[in-house]
Amino acid sequence: MPFEDELGEALRSAGAAFTPDPQALLEAGERRGRRLVARRRAAVAGGSVLALALVGTAGAWTGGLIGGDGTGNVAAAPDLPGRGPARPGGGADPQARAGTGAVTAGQMAAILRSLVPVGQVTDIESRGTDDQAPSARGLVDDGKGKGRVGVLLTRIDPAGAMAREMTTCPDRKNVAYDSCKEEVLPDGSRLLLIQSYDYDDARKSVKDWRATLATPQGFLIDASEANATQGKGVPVTRPEPPLTMAQMKALVVSDKWRPALDDLPPAPSEHTGRTSPELDAENQLEHLLREFEIPVADKGGDGGYGWVVLDDGQGRSLIELRVQRPADSSGFPADAAAQPGGIRLKASQGPAGQGAPGVVRWSVDALRPDGVRLTVSAFNAPKQSGPASRTAPVLTVEQLKKVALNPLWDDVWER
Repeated sequence: MPFEDELGEALRSAGAAFTPDPQALLEAGERRGRRLVARRRAAVAGGSVLALALVGTAGAWTGGLIGGDGTGNVAAAPDLPGRGPARPGGGADPQARAGTGAVTAGQMAAILRSLVPVGQVTDIESRGTDDQAPSARGLVDDGKGKGRVGVLLTRIDPAGAMAREMTTCPDRKNVAYDSCKEEVLPDGSRLLLIQSYDYDDARKSVKDWRATLATPQGFLIDASEANATQGKGVPVTRPEPPLTMAQMKALVVSDKWRPALDDLPPAPSEHTGRTSPELDAENQLEHLLREFEIPVADKGGDGGYGWVVLDDGQGRSLIELRVQRPADSSGFPADAAAQPGGIRLKASQGPAGQGAPGVVRWSVDALRPDGVRLTVSAFNAPKQSGPASRTAPVLTVEQLKKVALNPLWDDVWER
């Protein structure tokens, strides 16, 4: 799988232009969903910090800039911040969002090789700044088994939610990790160091260690390494990834990446110009669930992402709410049914993903005429990654519809 394609999952959760997870990783909503979320689908949850994002704030986490969506599949890369709009029809023009090519693919490979302090770096795949996602990755052989290491560069809004969420540890309820550390460097840059896995469940498969740096200039450097030569579902080749976390930190803070970053166009502001009240999805969801009179065992959230674990005595069940404002209606299901008040709604039932055997996800996705998109999901487990605690979610699809279509939402946006 091309290294730069892995960025797609995390970046989905990172910007307001990305759509929530029935489709992919945005599952975290405007802020929570933006983070790394979200890595696996936790919303952000599963492999990269951005993705880790894409969760723990669930949304970028489940991991970082590189990772899976919780199903074992990597989502296609969305439009990246940069020059020019996407082409009509949904495809992005890579050249419109690229740099001048001042740093070549060969130079990117040479920089990576020079910054890896152990062993030999071979089989390097790289892209220069004439591409929208300059990157370099290869195999490190220090005589103790080959491991994978790579770096991806992009530009972000330094004052935006993505910068914060990409450098914030995810919620352990959504992402399994052994260690996570946040740092603020003397120059104001934010650094995230996380030791997680390709899968967020009990398999504890290939180790995925990441370092992600967001600078005040809007530079984002995301590095990852693994104790295997491939991605998910492959045997490990060594006990630990080849670099220590201190070495991973040195990799992303190096000035050697600066020429490539400088050649990339600045990212547009995440501020849409639309003023709206700050949404507390966690408390909003808990309030809307009260009518079902099911005890709350746990809850959490951040901005436009909220989750509640309900316990009716027959097994705990996770309920999630993700709010995207304003939403990109072009990605909304075309077969959604029309509802009163101009709302379009799509309900779905199915497995939560390959990374969560036995876990099912029932979901209702609603697009309001004011451009707000609400996604309410229920699982038959207290975590998206499982294990399953009951045969079906505690709420029915009809009850999920009541949450998404509740008239209370009209009052929320009018405040």
